[in-house]
Amino acid sequence: MVTVTNIQDLRAIAKRKVPRAIFHYADRGSYDETTLRANKADLAAIPLRQRVMIDVSERSTATTMIGEKVSLPLAIAPTGLTGLFHGDGEIHGCRAAHAAGIPFTLSTMSICSIEDVAGAVNKPFWFQLYVMKDRKFSESLIERAKAAKCSALVLTLDLQIQGQRHMDLKNGLAVPPKLTLANAIDVATKPIWAAKVLMGKRHSFGNLAERVPGADSLTTLSQWIAGQFDPSLSWKDVEWVRSIWPGKLILKGVLDVEDAKIAASTGADAIVVSNHGGRQLDGAVSSISALPKIVDAIGGGKSEIWFDGGVQSGQDVLKAVALGARGCMMGKAFLWSLAAGGQAGVAKGIELIRKELDVSMALTGVKDITQVDKSVLAL
Repeated sequence: MVTVTNIQDLRAIAKRKVPRAIFHYADRGSYDETTLRANKADLAAIPLRQRVMIDVSERSTATTMIGEKVSLPLAIAPTGLTGLFHGDGEIHGCRAAHAAGIPFTLSTMSICSIEDVAGAVNKPFWFQLYVMKDRKFSESLIERAKAAKCSALVLTLDLQIQGQRHMDLKNGLAVPPKLTLANAIDVATKPIWAAKVLMGKRHSFGNLAERVPGADSLTTLSQWIAGQFDPSLSWKDVEWVRSIWPGKLILKGVLDVEDAKIAASTGADAIVVSNHGGRQLDGAVSSISALPKIVDAIGGGKSEIWFDGGVQSGQDVLKAVALGARGCMMGKAFLWSLAAGGQAGVAKGIELIRKELDVSMALTGVKDITQVDKSVLAL
């Protein structure tokens, strides 16, 4: 049996278990992947300050994110096509997150619909929204999130136009996956995945199925995005969403200080410093390098500041919190964990991160995650 000690072990298992096109969708970035690499490298380059002879016999990783109690400062980020990594993936991911005491965010581009997930779990989850040209459709998604009793709405700001992801095009990514001669051999070596996903009940876009006829291939989806995702989106649209969504609002995809100031002025409950996992503007700065500047500019205001961009370990979480993040989101690490072992895989991934966070806190002389600041860094 393979001994799993970190997220990279889960990534390796995922690579073996799911078809190449699906794995690359989670694993890779846009264009030359400069920003994708920077997300990981810049986190790794931050040194921690080792402390000794401090009583750390009692420790806590618990905190809150937008008023919700969490077992560690981490939430599952919205990820598209989650149900292609494991049958009913969104449901399994949500259950694992809830059991671990952290929030789960369902993407607009999910395989399981809002109603599917709501009917399968007994706690509220968050819903991520793309504002589209068809405002009535966007409004209908918000109404469905209300009906499902979602406790927060995550509004993604950085996907007005989609960055090109070379590997998706080269792999001919399709939804549901199509068995062409080129990928049939690959899929044939993953019989368990095929049985759970291809033969499963859900393998199309659950939230879009009735609205997007023929949304069964990357080409069709790209055409629909080009026609519905709105390049004219502006801060006025955030005000519009605010006017029809009564609950907590999280703005995801801020990387610039000036944008952060405007985002904070909207009264958002949280702002997520993110470059979309290196999947949009290639050449943009890493999320972790942008975080301190945004904290300096708007920290201490009403809006909590969160971090998203390369979280794959407990030390990544510790470093982000030390630089001013109230919480973190993870996307790629979640999908690898899900592909590796379904609900149990996600539970394992979360626990690996929690344990490493706990140990790293102890070795930097900190008892409580809420007490972490720059003093744990050797800067």
